[in-house]
Amino acid sequence: MNHPLFTTEKRIILASSSPRRIRFMRQLGLDFTSVPATIDETPRTNEAPETFVTRLATAKAESIGKHHTQAFVIGADTIVAIQNKIIGKPDTPDQALQILQQLQGTSHRVVTGLCLHCPAISLTTSIVKTTIVTFGSFPDTVLKAYIDTGEPMDKAGAYGLQGTGGFLVEKIVGSCSNAIGLPTNDLVGLLLTHEIIRPNT
Repeated sequence: MNHPLFTTEKRIILASSSPRRIRFMRQLGLDFTSVPATIDETPRTNEAPETFVTRLATAKAESIGKHHTQAFVIGADTIVAIQNKIIGKPDTPDQALQILQQLQGTSHRVVTGLCLHCPAISLTTSIVKTTIVTFGSFPDTVLKAYIDTGEPMDKAGAYGLQGTGGFLVEKIVGSCSNAIGLPTNDLVGLLLTHEIIRPNT
């Protein structure tokens, strides 16, 4: 980027190795380090999607913050939900097909929890963002061909909106970046509020 949008005033760590989140951060011109967090991502019994993503985003940020107490750590977690059922990443191609069949011709929620954490100033604040995604309908032959590309296997809901899987989507209501994994509107607002970044004018 020839002229970054923002100047980063304080140390930022992204508690993720997600290529999509890293790309969003770079597009904003932020100066940051990627340090992936390793936590237990098992949903609790009857845990609501919003509660789940908030808990995981906070846990990711706090796990990195323990070792980088002066930094502002960004944690994020994104899931797909049908009603209150959390749809995770498929373990097998057959499971991916079952998920995509379930999403066909219906609307689902993409829910992201976003946490900003800095131990040095006792800051822990979180936001939940929801985007409604509506799928069109395609025959199983098309779904299987998509699964064969390999893209669905590391994606919540078994599809990548920002990739080949975008063809599945008929309509989006809400933040597109949130549906990909990082609500950049909310993130920039948080970073500006806490004077972590400033416009590069």
